[in-house]
Amino acid sequence: MGIPFNQMARIGGYILKNEVMRVKRYPLVLMLEPLFRCNLACAGCGKIDYPAPILNQRLSVEECLGAAEECPAPVVVIAGGEPLLHRELPEIVEALLARGKFVTVCTNALLMEKKLGQYKPHKNFNWSVHLDGDKQMHDKSVCQTGVYDKAVAAIKAGKAAGFRVNINCTLFNDADPENVAGFLDTLRPLGVDGITISPGYAYERAPDQQHFLNRTTTKTLFREIFKRGRGGRNWDFFQSALFLDFLAGNQTYHCTPWGNPTRTVFGWQKPCYLLGEGYAKTFKELMDSTDWDSYGTGNYEKCADCMVHSGFEATAVKDAVKHPLKLLALSLKGPRTEGPMAPDIPLQNQRPAEYAFSRHVQHKLEEIRAGKAGAEVATDAAE
Repeated sequence: MGIPFNQMARIGGYILKNEVMRVKRYPLVLMLEPLFRCNLACAGCGKIDYPAPILNQRLSVEECLGAAEECPAPVVVIAGGEPLLHRELPEIVEALLARGKFVTVCTNALLMEKKLGQYKPHKNFNWSVHLDGDKQMHDKSVCQTGVYDKAVAAIKAGKAAGFRVNINCTLFNDADPENVAGFLDTLRPLGVDGITISPGYAYERAPDQQHFLNRTTTKTLFREIFKRGRGGRNWDFFQSALFLDFLAGNQTYHCTPWGNPTRTVFGWQKPCYLLGEGYAKTFKELMDSTDWDSYGTGNYEKCADCMVHSGFEATAVKDAVKHPLKLLALSLKGPRTEGPMAPDIPLQNQRPAEYAFSRHVQHKLEEIRAGKAGAEVATDAAE
């Protein structure tokens, strides 16, 4: 696996501590989105469909560090948007590392080479470069030619400078197993330390709604991919082997939405990284006020086809800590790619989808306008 031993040990100890203390819900990864602005416009992205006043918002250094103080997760993943557009990101990363956090910066890599000198290699720091396949696959995914070449150049530059560099790969229903396996084969010679792979989530606001995977298609796709790589053992995944087994249809998991709580410019996002159906002012309010049982596969229509790592990786990691022999056997053999699949969660009792995006956007715009008006009044009074 592509996960460093010190990170596995720390997270394992953190989980055991919470389980011994019988904590019902606790976070593993803080998803920190200091901005939504991006320098790409990918057709499958649901994170950038906001008016300019919201895209221009940034979480301050103090707000980012405050989120890490509120949320005890040992890992912080900084995403967006494109986080390298945030001018104070180097300060945020350095301060999080000083607090003992494992930090990953997710990037499309267009600015990575230019910004690389602003960061220092650290045993607890990872770059995670967005790479959805080979040149043709990736440039099609991000809707811009030449991005694959820039990402590969950035990976090489990061490795030459002494950084850990992973890639994150999102697959859609036009993914060809043979091509994906061939792409994964190219990553080790490239020097990539680990791979995060996941099916795409059907963002309701994404421009392209035709290429998202359903659960059956997801399981079949990943079985066919893993089959071409000795059950996935040919590749260094930066993920739990049990999550990969889940993708191959061999585990029946419910998601753990509180495992990856998300802090954005709106606040703490309810219920998870993928769904923004409400916002809390504090992490405690998020944990205490969210109706967790009303979300997840089998509970909510929007969650029906989701098998994304941000929802299910925490479930798999907790299962691995509780059942280490199960994990060991799987690590030796890899996910099963033949035979019957594990039973899926029935959907007949799920509640229908609700659509709250526009309401939350309107509230944020009103808040921004009110803040500007207040600042103008204060300036006039000072003068």
